[in-house]
Amino acid sequence: MNQHALVVGGSRGIGLALVEALLADPQWVCVTAASRSAVETPELAALKVSHGERLQSLSLDVGSDASIEQAASALRARHPALHLLINSAGLLHGEGLSPERRLADVQAEQLLRSYAINAVGPILIAKYFQPLLSHDARAVLATLSARVGSIGDNRLGGWYAYRAAKAAQNQLMHTAAIELARRAPRLICVSLHPGTVETDLSEPFRGNVAADKLFTPAFAAERLLAVIAGLSRESSGRFYAWDGREVPW
Repeated sequence: MNQHALVVGGSRGIGLALVEALLADPQWVCVTAASRSAVETPELAALKVSHGERLQSLSLDVGSDASIEQAASALRARHPALHLLINSAGLLHGEGLSPERRLADVQAEQLLRSYAINAVGPILIAKYFQPLLSHDARAVLATLSARVGSIGDNRLGGWYAYRAAKAAQNQLMHTAAIELARRAPRLICVSLHPGTVETDLSEPFRGNVAADKLFTPAFAAERLLAVIAGLSRESSGRFYAWDGREVPW
């Protein structure tokens, strides 16, 4: 069977490593990398040289409802079905945005900005791409979350915007999984925690992370794909870490 995978945020970090790992597996006859700059990045251009038409690119801005809808329409025009969609896009810090250490640091603009990318974007991806994943074969819709989004596992506090947005992401995906279990019984929807990975997202905050707990993007991709391969219908709506253990909500 022709297996087609889509990685949102596939031009860098964990997303790029996922694209590379999927291309290394012959069961995936087509891998599409989606991001705002997917058509332009030199890393994807180099992979294109090696893998030819097995690698395709798609422009998609996770912060834009219209962009996500247009990307889904464009992909539907190319392919009749998807068998795996992994959303690896996320926002922790950037210009004017940094994790809050104290309640006094909380700002409405930062809360809304984090929510837009980390919660709204993922559920809109599920909304628009779900028809491509709803068919008679097994399919997986996975979104990269973070353990700090777990309410039950929150023992340190802080990081208000990121924690809240990731908690919302988990709840939205869990809710979608309940609905889709009735309408698309072969579709498995999960949230995944990749661990602390050497990417731009984690760079300012990994100084105190033990060496054996800091993963390369390639290792994280390998472990996440292993978790995805082991999912069953009963896994849908759950939240798993890179090692396959379930994370509390």
